[in-house]
Amino acid sequence: GLDAGIFPSHMSGEKTKRGTLKFLLDNSAFLIAGAAAALVWANLNKAGYDEVMGKVLAGEGAHAITPRFIINDILMAFFFAIAGKEVWEALLPGGPLSNLRKAATPLLATLGGMVGPAGLYLLGCYYTGTLDSLGNGWAVPMATDIAFSYLVARLIFGPGHAAIPFLLLLAIADDAAGLLILAVFYPQGPLAPVWLLATLAAIVLGLLMRRLQLQRVRWYLILPGALSWFSFLEAGLHPALGLIPIIPTLPHAHTDLGLFAREELGRKDTLNEFEHWWKNPVEIFLGLFGLANAGVEMSSVGTGTWLVLVGLLIRNPLGIAFFTVLGQKLLRLELPAGMGFRDLLTVGMVAGIGFTVSLFVAAAAFTGESLELDAVKMGALGSFAAAFLAIGGARAMGIRPGAASAETGKQEASSEEAPSEETPSEEAPSEETPSEETPSEETPSEETGKTEAGDESA
Repeated sequence: GLDAGIFPSHMSGEKTKRGTLKFLLDNSAFLIAGAAAALVWANLNKAGYDEVMGKVLAGEGAHAITPRFIINDILMAFFFAIAGKEVWEALLPGGPLSNLRKAATPLLATLGGMVGPAGLYLLGCYYTGTLDSLGNGWAVPMATDIAFSYLVARLIFGPGHAAIPFLLLLAIADDAAGLLILAVFYPQGPLAPVWLLATLAAIVLGLLMRRLQLQRVRWYLILPGALSWFSFLEAGLHPALGLIPIIPTLPHAHTDLGLFAREELGRKDTLNEFEHWWKNPVEIFLGLFGLANAGVEMSSVGTGTWLVLVGLLIRNPLGIAFFTVLGQKLLRLELPAGMGFRDLLTVGMVAGIGFTVSLFVAAAAFTGESLELDAVKMGALGSFAAAFLAIGGARAMGIRPGAASAETGKQEASSEEAPSEETPSEEAPSEETPSEETPSEETPSEETGKTEAGDESA
């Protein structure tokens, strides 16, 4: 799924003196701290917590501006925009979703990791007689937190294992499906489809700006970005998804270098500049998101909690494994070289970490404060247990970082497992970025407000 801490530490090529801050940003520490602070606050003074987060600052009714609205609907739009960027780039030539034959196995695993948890959740609601009160949360256990899952997988397998790109592809496909589910199944008010014409106008405006070779990120956010976000708000769709339609309109390279590829730091096209500008602020926004949404009392554990946990911790790995084996038997699909069935089970357990997007879906599925919402949120928070289950399960199955796979006889940590066919050897130039652009350090100077692709195009 959609995830926190989208930019793991190995993406940062520069050396920085702010080592501690950088570590905190790269490892989603702000999100964890925000969620922990919310739990403590809510259990000490739940009424005070709800009063602060729901305090009306301006406006009224459905469009009242509260701290939670600012965080969930405005700031989180940048998080989902970056998730949308990863999905869009994955579809470009060289991206993991550009070759359906190679992507078929993890895509089928993604389907299993969504159908299994959602089906079990609804079945559990039916048998416990809570279908009316809890049924709308069926998508909560479908999410995979890409950042935490990635960090745990690297800890289990080591950085060069074939299971790492498999998990990333699974998570990015889950992101794409999660964004679609949020848009279609969780509208935030009465639908007003006529406002989607404004969304279309925003896309056309973005394409026109690209045609005119405008490169500055700020103008894409101020003009088509703001229009698209407002159109989602008025159309009844979740405004946190409002920046996604303009992502493909930003000037970008013709190819993708792979998820979390270090080489992308050297790209100066507007789409990558957007990521460079916002990756650290988004980590702060995620900390605020944790603070605004994780404030539940420990006593709120209930049926919704267990349904979410069972879906994420048990049915998720079983669904991933079952659908993958089904693809092997019926469709003659194959796991990547260097990856065996034990690795697949472990990836399924790691993918059970829902957290960020599970919390977001829970907030979208249940309006207002309710016992059902708090119970489901406790399940999302408890999905951190998947990390410990995955680490323990991997150890029990004999999986060690960098160890050779007994099932394949290959060295899983070797660099040969990296998908070379889909990763172009050299970067294709952006269609809008002039080739005579002056080289710079790996991390562009975002503070100076320079033109991202050359001063002449501003």
